[in-house]
Amino acid sequence: MRVLVIGSGAREHALVLALAHDPAVVALACAPGNAGTAALAETYGVDVTSPAAVAELATRWQADLVVVGPEVPLVAGAADAVRAAGIACFGPSAAAARIEGSKAYAKEVMAAAGVPTAHSEVVDNPAKLDAALGRFGPTWVVKDDGLAAGKGVAVTSDLAAARAHAMTLLEGGHPVLLESYLDGPELSLFCLVDDTTVVPLVPAQDFKRVGDGDAGPNTGGMGAYAPLPWAPPGLVDDVVAKIVQPVVQELSARDCAFSGLLYAGLALTAEGPKVVEFNCRFGDPETQAVLALLRTPLAGLLHATATGALAAQPPLDWSDGAAVTVVIAAEGYPGYPRAGDVITGAESEGVLHAGTRRREDGAIVSAGGRVLSVVGQGDTLAAAREEAYRRVAAVHLAGSHHRTDIAAAAAQTG
Repeated sequence: MRVLVIGSGAREHALVLALAHDPAVVALACAPGNAGTAALAETYGVDVTSPAAVAELATRWQADLVVVGPEVPLVAGAADAVRAAGIACFGPSAAAARIEGSKAYAKEVMAAAGVPTAHSEVVDNPAKLDAALGRFGPTWVVKDDGLAAGKGVAVTSDLAAARAHAMTLLEGGHPVLLESYLDGPELSLFCLVDDTTVVPLVPAQDFKRVGDGDAGPNTGGMGAYAPLPWAPPGLVDDVVAKIVQPVVQELSARDCAFSGLLYAGLALTAEGPKVVEFNCRFGDPETQAVLALLRTPLAGLLHATATGALAAQPPLDWSDGAAVTVVIAAEGYPGYPRAGDVITGAESEGVLHAGTRRREDGAIVSAGGRVLSVVGQGDTLAAAREEAYRRVAAVHLAGSHHRTDIAAAAAQTG
């Protein structure tokens, strides 16, 4: 099988790494890729925001399967264009990807499916903002209705800060989604979906805030771990039955059947699991931990999902133990990250690239906010965490920062 992966982050590096070890894969490419994927796959330039460009590359490269990593090309219709070219594609149609592309649409789908989620209200006019804010709080959740790479959300007990974030979005032409605050631990559940067939992966937890102890602004994710030793028995089956399956069926009833990876971001509230958000693709950095534990060959699994054969696949095979991912970010992230700094230790085992490029002199340099994801595995979560941080210590990037508490609390319980 010839497999083309679209994207350039650590999620795509994790996908490429898993596919590179799959004997069914005879040729592998990543576009546009990064310095890490280039060591495992052919690299091609492509405008990921152009469905036509993605389909043209897939056709020219004679791909048997295209795996679209990021949400932007999916929302733009890359999967539709690839399928129209007669090539199997892992990723939902633009219509189905609206589950992530518009949070208001996702709320509409969840309401129709009877899925538990936070109470919400869309505000598209600054004149209506103050009255709407008065109906929420005292912890305010303010979201950009569209795509924001995980950074368009403010969760704050400060009304002035909530209003300022909302006004910034509205003044930029972005509708605002206000939500009631969901208390309780959060988790991410990835599900392979082929119309109505749902196959869950192991649950993970990510860390959105930039600093230890969940301090500072939201980011695209500063680390993750899997599985969850504190998760109650039967949680995954319960979430699939009461949340994922009803949403999948509702999308199918709307003539936009979902095919690909449906990501449910959940809060375990006192009333049970409730949806924080849905995403239409593998999450980053959770994917880096989840795929490290997957033993089932990935290519056949993704191809089966893309071609309507998921129901015929055998049960997934998982490694024992745990995996922990720690993100190394550039100085200035999540604001204005510094780029062009030389990285040492970036080609070590367990180091996945995100914002990197190789200079003409061969040096690997930073080229983004979240620069690397460092993954450690172990028989226990504590051992996986120790291995991840041992590998982090071997990487050097001037001015970089990372959280030191990824999976720390969970490691004490398992």
